[in-house]
Amino acid sequence: MEYFVKTDSVVRKIWSDADCILFIFGACAGEFALHKSVDWLFFTGKLPNDPIGRLFSTVAYAQKIIFEEKAKAEQTLSMMKNIHVNVENSRGFTIPNWAYQDVLYMLIEYTISATELLNHTLSMAEKEEIFEVFRRVGDKMGIRELPENFEEWKNLRAQNLKTNYSRSNFSDQLFLAYRKNLGIVRNFIMLEVQKELLPIELKEIKPMESHSIFKPAIIFYAQIR
Repeated sequence: MEYFVKTDSVVRKIWSDADCILFIFGACAGEFALHKSVDWLFFTGKLPNDPIGRLFSTVAYAQKIIFEEKAKAEQTLSMMKNIHVNVENSRGFTIPNWAYQDVLYMLIEYTISATELLNHTLSMAEKEEIFEVFRRVGDKMGIRELPENFEEWKNLRAQNLKTNYSRSNFSDQLFLAYRKNLGIVRNFIMLEVQKELLPIELKEIKPMESHSIFKPAIIFYAQIR
């Protein structure tokens, strides 16, 4: 049986780790809020009204792609593409290609950085494998002008971080929604995770401390878990 992601892939190992998944999406939550296309998240109202529910829904979709056989994973990607097309049709214009790119790029970045924070430093071959898996996801989603290799992705990621992000009223509303739905303690933990994983360009926009006061606890937990 052929799978979309090989059974011995480092991506499968990472995405079967519940802690890594929570750290990945904790960082993504912060980046989503600061993206210039964040208004799309408010069009349906689903994410601001139920960020935890949307988190687990997204995790379920991602795991279907990563752990399913190839044909089923491609069906899931096709369904996701159609969902976005329906939203675009309802609103009357398309989500920018660069917005799709950035969502893909953040998954690559935080899959790598969350693993290195919680587990171990990844080899270049492992990083390239992570890039290649998500690039195939992007191809199947119809995302255009994707980088051809890991080095090109790093350059494009750096460029996009400088041009595609800013703090807006939508950003503040989304951060408030996170706090309301997560509660004080869980929201604090998420913000500390973001301090560790978000790129410096985004920390300057929010703004936030460069490093988490929670980092010693994270390192300790990573060693004993």
